[in-house]
Amino acid sequence: MRFQRTPWVIVLAGTALAFVPQLGLPAFYDSLLYLMLHWVVLATSWNILSGYSGYFSFGHGAFFGAGIYTSANLMARYDWPFLWTLPAAAGVAAVLGVALGAVVFRVKGVRGELFALLTLAITFVIGTIVVNTPLDGGNGVSLAAVPVPKIGPTPSATFYLLALAAAVATLLIAWAIQVSKFGAGLFAIHDDEDAAEVLGVPTYRYKLLALAISCALAGVAGGIHALFLSYVTAGDVFTITVPLTVVLMSVLGGTRHWAGPAVGAIAITGLLYSFTAADHAVAGKAMIGVILIAAILFMPDGILERLRRVWKRAPAMPVPTGPTPVSEAPVRSVATAGARGDVLLRVEGLSKAFKGVRALGGVDVEVRRGEILGLLGPNGSGKSTFINVVSGHFAPTAGAIWFEGRCLNGLPAHRIAGSGIARTYQIPRPFGHLSVLQNVAVATMFGGSARNPAAACRQAMRWLEFTGLEDKAGARPDDLNLHQRKFLELARALAARPRLVLLDEVLCGLTPSEIDDAVALIRRIRDQGSTIVFVEHVMRAVMALTDRIVVLNHGELLAEGAVGDVMHRPEVMTAYLGKAHA
Repeated sequence: MRFQRTPWVIVLAGTALAFVPQLGLPAFYDSLLYLMLHWVVLATSWNILSGYSGYFSFGHGAFFGAGIYTSANLMARYDWPFLWTLPAAAGVAAVLGVALGAVVFRVKGVRGELFALLTLAITFVIGTIVVNTPLDGGNGVSLAAVPVPKIGPTPSATFYLLALAAAVATLLIAWAIQVSKFGAGLFAIHDDEDAAEVLGVPTYRYKLLALAISCALAGVAGGIHALFLSYVTAGDVFTITVPLTVVLMSVLGGTRHWAGPAVGAIAITGLLYSFTAADHAVAGKAMIGVILIAAILFMPDGILERLRRVWKRAPAMPVPTGPTPVSEAPVRSVATAGARGDVLLRVEGLSKAFKGVRALGGVDVEVRRGEILGLLGPNGSGKSTFINVVSGHFAPTAGAIWFEGRCLNGLPAHRIAGSGIARTYQIPRPFGHLSVLQNVAVATMFGGSARNPAAACRQAMRWLEFTGLEDKAGARPDDLNLHQRKFLELARALAARPRLVLLDEVLCGLTPSEIDDAVALIRRIRDQGSTIVFVEHVMRAVMALTDRIVVLNHGELLAEGAVGDVMHRPEVMTAYLGKAHA
């Protein structure tokens, strides 16, 4: 296993900083360092959900406050030792977060601004509940009589050491998530959640887990801060200050890097102190606003990303970039049980309606193992809807989908992808913030056999070689032309090692020579052992590739059979050309 330097650097830096109290600095400096580390924990914990997955939350103050009140009440009312209250604070905050996420993440429409507004409302809801119950009672909770553990030489040093331990643990967790399969899934969700789900990422479970970790770490920070404050009131805890501050810190440092929020937290806390010490607190806050405006305009990806571009270093992403291409035999699809010609996919009475508009109406189709089946029809005939329903992008209104003898009805898209079905999109939908290599590596982790990011990158490079994109491995999808983006879609689909590949108009928009390249590639895909359903309007490609074709019209099955026979039937010619020209 490759040696990882980053966690050791974090631990060694934390160990070195643990000797700061031995310098005998005034208590003020211990408290300043405590506040810096306190914000490092809060900003980094927020970033694990919001920065990685893109679900911007303004509810971090609620989970932080839950940790504060859990520790405060356990210490003041039940005489719990302070350190014992921290796991409870983490647990309560995590439970609140999971309870919220279990409901909110089920509603597909709650994304972006709606999610941010909903989490903002949660802060005030929980604050209102707390202030009107014995948890606060309107008078707050006093912790003046609670002893501070003797971890450091002084109480201020103790709080500093506690915050340091929490910050080291939080940074290690954030780093470990970013370089793991879990982190790759979160970054894919950030860029295109629907495409990530169809690729095999369990988006609901990953978002819920990220929210739980984020809330638990915020709860720990709250538990420590409760004793630091000594007197806790709901009016000071459940405010918009905490969520706004952590958002600003994370955006300033960079939300797509594990260390970005820490950089932003240290910068903003230090800036506020420098102005406060000079009796210019208002000017300090104004300066922060100016800096953030400049950062958004000139460094939208944060300080760390800007420095990376200046130094021309490799991007910090959840999947390592740049493994050396290895010369190995082409990767073949997963071995399949069953003989060529057996029914691989059976669709019975498949229907799909959108708010009363019927896109598919009782379609029956069989796809045989090892064939290339052409799915044809005029625009609006239901071809793409068929692909979307079979891949799990949409749930069918009626009918049944059987794959290798197993009914797929009711399965989420990531489970359908895991069963051996992959697809491309008519308009390519790559993960825009990931490199070409990382796009494919995500597919190898969630659909292929790769168990870790390093192995995923090795397999992804072979699929890029297979599709002729190996020289674009380090590029972003925006740097590719349409032809290359189409082939990236193919490489990403193949990296999942599917037994059935659904190709949705992969030749659309390509030049004649590019079409020839794509036709040759599709033949190679079939030779690798995959069965293909091929939606296309380019008839010369259909004639060259397909074993059989199925024609849809107005969401219904119009004809089925060999391409030369079907395309000369009067009803098919009428559907394509109209009665006047048929």
